[in-house]
Amino acid sequence: MTLDDLRVFVAVCRAGSLSAVARELSCTQSAVSQHVKRLEKETGVGLLERHARGVVPTAAGRILRAAAADGIGALDEALRRLDDLARGESGSVRVTTGATSVRHFMAQAIVAYRHANPQVSLEFQTVSSSRSCFEALAAHDLDLAWITMGPTERGIELRPVVELPWVLAVQEHDPLAAEPAVAPADLAASAQLILPPEHSTSRSHLDDRFAELGIAGATGAGTGIADWDTAVHLAELGLGHAVVPDLPGLRGPGHPGLALLPVPCLPPLQVGWAVRRWAALSPPARAFADLVERTCPGIPARPNG
Repeated sequence: MTLDDLRVFVAVCRAGSLSAVARELSCTQSAVSQHVKRLEKETGVGLLERHARGVVPTAAGRILRAAAADGIGALDEALRRLDDLARGESGSVRVTTGATSVRHFMAQAIVAYRHANPQVSLEFQTVSSSRSCFEALAAHDLDLAWITMGPTERGIELRPVVELPWVLAVQEHDPLAAEPAVAPADLAASAQLILPPEHSTSRSHLDDRFAELGIAGATGAGTGIADWDTAVHLAELGLGHAVVPDLPGLRGPGHPGLALLPVPCLPPLQVGWAVRRWAALSPPARAFADLVERTCPGIPARPNG
């Protein structure tokens, strides 16, 4: 077996499709299949099962996929570090995060880092969820992921940076705007809650807390959104009450006519870094992560949050 065989096999397991990987690699589906067949011949076991919608790894395939992904990730990290050493302080920092995170959490750090390190490139890959960030870390040539903190993932190290209290964003003339804070009864009574997308980490946090508070039906109603800025904008338009974290920059002249009401019954949301291994980060990537931590607006996350 070759390293290319293993890379292709991991890609197929991730995509669930031979043809999708063939398109990604600009080769034929037969060529992709040959990589898998070579591995099956070498190991003596079947690695993929074919279904109507594509392929999935067998039990043996899952074992090989996990080991190969870890090994390829460690090798890629080593090669990047060698490249950084060979080029002195030059290199690149590759970050994956949600669509609004750069503006809300990293703007000051990016400007400062570019001024201090003009020879290092900063590359950002936008994804739609923390799950997508984890997948990008495992599968692509990326250094850092900025995510909403949730359950730990195998092979991923988490570092909370800031925590964000929840607020309810409503129009300033909404009846709720006169309240000093939002109670569980207010959430339960709202027929127009604007919530995070289903299956997102932040939505999971809300669903669990709503269930504890006995807010019946709230998690199944309302409007789902793709990012926090969209939720705030919908609230500004009067299309509902948006349950959002108190994001840096949310308060100010950029949102006239919007009231942000504390929701003390909801525990703060933690956000921060996810990496494969902190010890293996390149010096430029570690420097950028540390700078974001020092300059990120918000309440510092409690270590055991």
